[in-house]
Amino acid sequence: MASTASPDQTTATAGQSPARSAGPAPDEVTAGRPSAAAHLTTEQIEELGRELDAIRAAVIEDRGAKDAAYIRRVIRTQRSLEVAGRATLLYAARKPAWIAGTGMLTVAKILENMEIGHNVLHGQWDWMRDPDIHSTTWEWDFVTPAEAWQHTHNDLHHTWTNVIGKDRDVGYTILRMDADQPWRPKNLGNPLYNALLAPIFEWGIALYDLELDQVREGTKSKAELHQSLKALGTKFAKQIAKDYVATPVAAAVLSGSGKQALAATATANAVRNIWAHAVIFCGHFPAGADTFTEAQIEGERRGDWYLRQMIGSANISGSRLMHLMTGNLSFQIEHHLFPDLPSNRYAEVAVKVREICARYGLPYTTGPLYQQVGSAWAKVFRLALP
Repeated sequence: MASTASPDQTTATAGQSPARSAGPAPDEVTAGRPSAAAHLTTEQIEELGRELDAIRAAVIEDRGAKDAAYIRRVIRTQRSLEVAGRATLLYAARKPAWIAGTGMLTVAKILENMEIGHNVLHGQWDWMRDPDIHSTTWEWDFVTPAEAWQHTHNDLHHTWTNVIGKDRDVGYTILRMDADQPWRPKNLGNPLYNALLAPIFEWGIALYDLELDQVREGTKSKAELHQSLKALGTKFAKQIAKDYVATPVAAAVLSGSGKQALAATATANAVRNIWAHAVIFCGHFPAGADTFTEAQIEGERRGDWYLRQMIGSANISGSRLMHLMTGNLSFQIEHHLFPDLPSNRYAEVAVKVREICARYGLPYTTGPLYQQVGSAWAKVFRLALP
C-alpha cells in the first residue's frame, strides 16, 4: 500500500514514527507540546523514543512460529463459526436455530473485522510471507474496500492521529468530537447522528472513505472519486450477495426460512457494527485522549510522534476474551505506537509502555468498557452544544 505521506515521514503503515530532519529549535518544540508533556525536555522525549524503538525491535526479533500459529488458529476458528452459523440459519424458522446461527455469525463477523481483517490490513502478518494472510491480498467482511480503508486509516489517521485539521477520523466529518472544531447548528444532532451511525457503522465508514469532502475541496479529483465509487460498488454487490441473497435464498429453498435467515444476517451485521463502533470510539474519544493542533506537530521528531500516540489514545481494561473480541484494540495505545506488530503481542508490550508512562510522568488512559463507552458518549453530548 503506497503511502500518501510526505517524503520526510515514515508512515504508520510501515510501523515507524515520522522522523523529520527539519523543524524548529528544541526550545520552540518544547513550548508547543501538549500540557500533558510540557514537563519533559527535548532530551527526555528523544530518550523515550529510543526506549519505544527498542521495544518494537525486540518484538520483531522475537516473532515467529507461535505468532503465526496464533493467527492461523484465529482464522480457522472464525471460518468454522461462519460456516456453522450460516448452515444453522438454513433452518432459521426454528427459534433455537435462529438464535444459535445469529450468535455464531455475529462472533465470526466480529473476529474477522477486529482481530483478523483490521490487523492483517495493517501489515501485522506480512512477515509470514503467506499470500493468503497479507495486507495486499486480504479483502475483509466490511462494505468499504480494503484499499480505500488502508488509505484513510493506515496512511492518514495513523500518521496524523488526533491532529485537528489533518486527522479526518476526528468525527468522521459528521460528528463534532473536539472543542477546537467550529460549532455549527447542525452539531445539535451529534447524539442522534452517533446513535444512527452505530448499527450501520460499516456503511458510514464506506461513505467516509469516498472522501467526498476532499472532492468538494478539490484535493481529490472526480476521476479518483469515480474509481472509488467503482470499487465500492463491486464490494457492495459482493456483500449483499453473500449476506442478503445467498444465505436467505438457500434457507428459503431448504426449509422455507428465507425471511428469518435474512433477518438473522441483518442482525449479525448490526451487532457487529455496534461493537466495532463502541471499540473504536473507546480508543479515540473518551476523557484523557488528547488532541493536537497543526502548530504543535511542527518539527515533530520520532519521540514527539510516539508521545502523540500515547496521550492521544485510550485503552480498555478487561479479560483475554474481551481483548480478542476487540481485535486487541483494547490496547489502542500500544496499537497506535506499533501498528504493524502482531496484535497478540500487545498485552506484553502494554506492561512496558505503562511503566514508561509512569516513569516519564505521562498519562496512561485506560478503564473498563462501560466507563470508556460512557465517557465517549458524554463527549458526543457535550460537544453538541456551542
